[in-house]
Formats: sequence, structure tokens, C-alpha cells
Amino acid sequence: MRPAPLVGTLVVAGVGLIGGSVALGARQRFLAERVIGLDRDPAVLDAARGLGAIDEAQLAPGPWLADADLVVLATPGHALVPTGLALKEHLREDAVVTDVGGVKAPVVAGLRELRFVGGHPMAGSERGGVLHAEAALLENAVWVLTPEAGTDPAALERVRGLVAALGARPIEVAPAQHDRLVATVSHLPYLASVALTALVAEGEESGLKMLLAAGGFRDLTRVASGDPLMSRDMVAGNRAAVKQALAGYRAQLERLERLLDDPEALLAAGERARLTRDSIPIVRRGLLPARFEVVIAVPDRPGELARITHALGEAGVNVKDIEVLGVREAGGAIRLAFEDADEQERGTAALRAAGYEARGRNNGAVGR
Repeated sequence: MRPAPLVGTLVVAGVGLIGGSVALGARQRFLAERVIGLDRDPAVLDAARGLGAIDEAQLAPGPWLADADLVVLATPGHALVPTGLALKEHLREDAVVTDVGGVKAPVVAGLRELRFVGGHPMAGSERGGVLHAEAALLENAVWVLTPEAGTDPAALERVRGLVAALGARPIEVAPAQHDRLVATVSHLPYLASVALTALVAEGEESGLKMLLAAGGFRDLTRVASGDPLMSRDMVAGNRAAVKQALAGYRAQLERLERLLDDPEALLAAGERARLTRDSIPIVRRGLLPARFEVVIAVPDRPGELARITHALGEAGVNVKDIEVLGVREAGGAIRLAFEDADEQERGTAALRAAGYEARGRNNGAVGR
């Protein structure tokens, strides 16, 4: 009862927070026949296996890459181009390669000899590493694709299809435009957080400042808790656009400094800021909590939901909530939430006995 996958063999090169989330999403939504994780750290690959993110682990490129249909490069930014080029000699000519890096122009230029489509999911967390990967991290997130005039349309369509099937929202912009935009909305906030935390840490009163730095300050500087290496690569790789953004930011701070002597104008600036902040779209993740859930592959035919609930009812298993993750032409996936681990285990067994392929998680993998 499993719908046909979108991809035969999916390779995720770099199984960290985003790469692990892509792998988890692909496996939980039954989007790939096989997911292979490529990472130089055996402990990372062991963790990815334990989480159910990958079917197979590889420590280095090799002839095994001939099976790859789609490769997602999810290494730190400075390693994206070298990694892509290192894989090239082993890939089939029709293999599609994409990435999840936060800077696009140099990566797109460096990987033009591949069948490459640049990509950047606007999602993340201050907690890095595969142990914090979640398929829901990508759900409803804007995922920027950066095709050029010479980009293979079929490759673009394949990547766009995977992104949409992962629950994200694909949009397309030019690589240079992407880098200019994210310099303001992503890279500048990181540097601002670094600057603000440095101000708190400096001086004889640093202890008192730390004590007083409550909710608002912590929220404003949250991104400073992210991986410093990844963040360094991000801002340094986009230095020209980031410098322009910093110049604009300095001009705004100088304007606000002048407005300190004009309370009414300062109030008007605050009102405009509030309206702008409130108009920013809210990214809504999955409806169900990550604990005690099961995802099942569902063919596209009438009565499947009734068959699922009947199988669970016959087994005496109560479903707390149901979420349809997506329906493709060949079928889709449904996520079920249970009260506890025992209900999850019995529910998974009942669904498999009814012929469904089921995968579950409660801070770990429950079967395949």
C-alpha cells in the first residue's frame, strides 16, 4: 500500500540539522525508495540511523554514488562547492544535485558543470546537529530555488517537486538577488545578535547586565546561539551584500539616535515598525507534536482513511489527532498522534498488519 516514490535513491551529503531534516522528511513522507547519508563523522551517521533519517550510511564518495538520482548538499557553506565537485566523477550524467546553503551566487557559479539547482530553505534552529533534526522544521517554510538561464528545466522540476512534497513552499529568484535579500533578513540579524551579546559581556557591570537580560533580549539575540562555524561561512561568503546591509542598518540607527530628541517622530517610527513586524508571515509547522507519532504511506484511492481508523479501532488503539501531510498523484502520507509509547507501538503493529507501511518517532525511530 505504498505510493510510488518521487526519487529512487536520495543522497544527503552532510547530515546535520537541515540535511537530517531533509532526510527525515523524505523517509517519513515516503518520498524516496532509499535515503543514503554521506558524512565524514561516523557518530553523526550512527545518530542519523538511530533517528530513522537514513537507510544507509557512507563516509566518503565512491562508486556507490552511481545509484544516486538526487543529491542534496548540506555541508557547511565553505564546503558546498568542493563537496559537489568531489561527487561529480561518481555521479551519473542524469543525476540532479541541489543544496541548502545560505549563499547562492558563488555556489551556483562553482557547480555549473553539474546538473545543479541552487536551493535555500528559510528554516533553521539555534540548536544544530542531526539530533535536533525534525521533518516538521521544513513544513510551510519558504524554500528559495535559484535557477539560471542555463539550468536544466527537468532538474528544476525535480527539485521543485521534492521541496513541495517535503511540505515547503518553493519560490524562484536569481542567485544574486537571493544573496542581496538574505543579507538583510538573515545575515544582518546574526551580526546584530553578535554585537548585542558583546555589549552585554563587556565592562565591569557585565554580571548585572546578564542578570537583567530577560525574555526580550534573549528573543532578539536567539540566532547568536547557532553554530558559529556555519554562521561565519554564511556571512563571510556573502560579504559584499552584508556590508551593504550593515551600511543601511547603521543609517537606521543614526536616524533613531536623532529621533531621541523628537518623541513624536520616535513614536511614529515605532508604530511603523509594529505594523511591519505584525505583517511578516508566520511559518506554521506541523500540526502534531513530534512525540508518539506514526506516519503511514497511503495510496490515492477512496476509503483509505476509514480503513486506517477501522484497523486501529479493531486493535483498541485511540488516535489523538490526524494530519494529512500531502497527497501526490500516486498517494501520500498521513501522520497520526497517540497518547503514549504503548499506544504508538500497538497502533504501528495494527497498521502494518493491515498492509500499511508505517514509520513512527518518539525521540527516536520506531521500526522502519
